[in-house]
Amino acid sequence: MRTNMLTRRTLAASVFGAGAAVTVGPAVYLLFLRRWCLAWGARDDEVAAKLPGDEVLPDARLVTTRAVTIDAPPEAIWPWLVQMGSGRGGAYSYDWIENLLSLNMHSAGEILPQYQHIAVGDELPMGPGRPGMTVEVLDPPRALAVRAADQNWVWIFALVPEGKSTRLISRNRIATSVFAPAGRLVFTLLMEPGSLLMERKMLLGIKQRAERLEAEAGDGR
Repeated sequence: MRTNMLTRRTLAASVFGAGAAVTVGPAVYLLFLRRWCLAWGARDDEVAAKLPGDEVLPDARLVTTRAVTIDAPPEAIWPWLVQMGSGRGGAYSYDWIENLLSLNMHSAGEILPQYQHIAVGDELPMGPGRPGMTVEVLDPPRALAVRAADQNWVWIFALVPEGKSTRLISRNRIATSVFAPAGRLVFTLLMEPGSLLMERKMLLGIKQRAERLEAEAGDGR
């Protein structure tokens, strides 16, 4: 009898705990963590700044602005950006996660000359059998913006020199109005943190690669 009572209490406590997590977790994210998630690494002036490509999707409901400082000039960072894509230079993020979705992403550790020449209107592949992203803004070595085939997502990269370093700013503009209210909630609670996980790894991956080559070039001077 006592064992059954303990089992019921344990089950009740587990159910209560799960219910509390489902209720409190989203509230904590929305109230305390969301702003940090959407603007990881970015300064207030960078979040507020107008970037080339903002005009491609001016009525975006969701805008994320994330950034990192790279100890290299824009010219040393630009090649890593233009070679991104499935079957190209990859995304410098968690390849194993990308490839669970069959995206064929293999992050390059070197600059690939064959993928350095892109033009406005070119399509960067996002995965086998998937729509690519079209180059909308190309201003080397300062700005690159691409837009998804469904027109509802624009991804902007800006390179802003700061002395001998560069701020790499990554901005996503997404028209979440295409989702039903429940879909927007799921996107907010799951996709936003997920995008930070992948994008943070990408920004740090570009930083590590660009700084390594810049250091190697300095050693050879």
